[in-house]
Amino acid sequence: MLNKTYPYYLANVAVAANTDLEVTDKFSGEVATRVAMADAAAIDKAIGYAVDAMPAMRVFPPFKRQAVLEHCVKRFRERYDELALALCIEAGKPINDSKGEVTRLIDTFKVAAEESVRIDGEIINLEISPRAKGYHGYVKRVPIGPCSFISPFNFPLNLTAHKVAPAIAAGVPFVLKPASRTPVGALIMGEILAETDLPKGAFSILPAHRDGADLFTTDERFKLLSFTGSPAVGWELKKKAGKKKVILELGGNAAAIVDGDQGGKLDYVVDRLAFGAFYQSGQSCIGVQRILVHAKIYDALREKLIAKTKSLIMGDPKDEKTFVGPMISESESNRLAGWMESAVQAGAKIVAGGKVDGAMFEATLLEGVKRDTDLYRKEAFGPVAILERFDDFDAALATVNDSDFGLQAGVFTDSLAHAHRAWDLLDVGGVVINDVPSFRVDNMPYGGVKDSGLGREGVRYAIEDMTEMRLMVMRETW
Repeated sequence: MLNKTYPYYLANVAVAANTDLEVTDKFSGEVATRVAMADAAAIDKAIGYAVDAMPAMRVFPPFKRQAVLEHCVKRFRERYDELALALCIEAGKPINDSKGEVTRLIDTFKVAAEESVRIDGEIINLEISPRAKGYHGYVKRVPIGPCSFISPFNFPLNLTAHKVAPAIAAGVPFVLKPASRTPVGALIMGEILAETDLPKGAFSILPAHRDGADLFTTDERFKLLSFTGSPAVGWELKKKAGKKKVILELGGNAAAIVDGDQGGKLDYVVDRLAFGAFYQSGQSCIGVQRILVHAKIYDALREKLIAKTKSLIMGDPKDEKTFVGPMISESESNRLAGWMESAVQAGAKIVAGGKVDGAMFEATLLEGVKRDTDLYRKEAFGPVAILERFDDFDAALATVNDSDFGLQAGVFTDSLAHAHRAWDLLDVGGVVINDVPSFRVDNMPYGGVKDSGLGREGVRYAIEDMTEMRLMVMRETW
């Protein structure tokens, strides 16, 4: 079970300032624990401490950064079950998915530990004309400065790890605002970081209400803002961020194309589509929302996918048999139910699922959804997927691109030409061949285009954003 209360972390130190934030068990709706909330004064102090920590972090050597990250890996493994249960309770994530996320947390810190000692530079040949004879160029990467991190509720361990672990590897102090609905995992992370010898002020982890956390965005002492969350919020934060660098990992309405040559592999394809659409109640920005199936195999795939969708068990996320747990809140469930009802009124048909009870939303499959409906155009962020057929592969690519979003897309095909064509033409950050767009490994570049965001995560790519190139030019003789 969770502790009765959790402190926040200000300049590496646990502070039991209050118990103002109630964190609920997303399945039962009951209060599971209470967490300290930071006010504007605490956030301001944290930023000041981060600024003061910069000289010490600048000289904190790579082998020590690596040791901090390796300590975290060790402690995460020791507290694996605790972290998984906390995630299951505070996020309503089925326990098997929760265990998977703890594994990814560990993977991300392992990759960061490896990268921390190979942040290299380069030598540049400057002798491109007679006037540069005898000049040599050298480039190294240096920490950008204090960073502001805002993480979301849906992957409160791993998406937080994708900010925290690269920051430690890069040698930048940071102030993190975890999602107020799911702050516990980040605070356990803070407890483990507090066991290390990071310089004072290297990190602060401060749960705070959105309306009281403007300093995370507006304060010019921060040199980078990394936000993961909804597009509406992310783009608004960018407007307010001033001169700092901004990294946005936002939403999507990801599509999967199933080409006509998959007839002999339908069971595999159906299993992956059901996973991609409905794992953790569809609350993933790369969850499968639109499924485009070649007319040649549409009927056969439809029948199998309907049966698979109906077989998924919905219930208590602590039960290992559960595949679909609650959405994060009843209000989110009601929002999605409204979109579904509007789509049905416009002519769509529910072919599997469709039942809603509070925050519990059954795995649901529709077809005939009009392309101008909210359910088709916007990010569903729930356990709903849309089936549609196509005859022409290029037309299917155009349909995928007919979206305000561009995070990842999946393409099931045996045609190397089609795979490369999708990679060439799909306006997304990543194309996954023969799997769902929901696939992610924690060292790969991850991010989107259009309304899906700016920049890339994945440890090495985040380190690049958290560091700057510094040039030294040396004249050989003078």
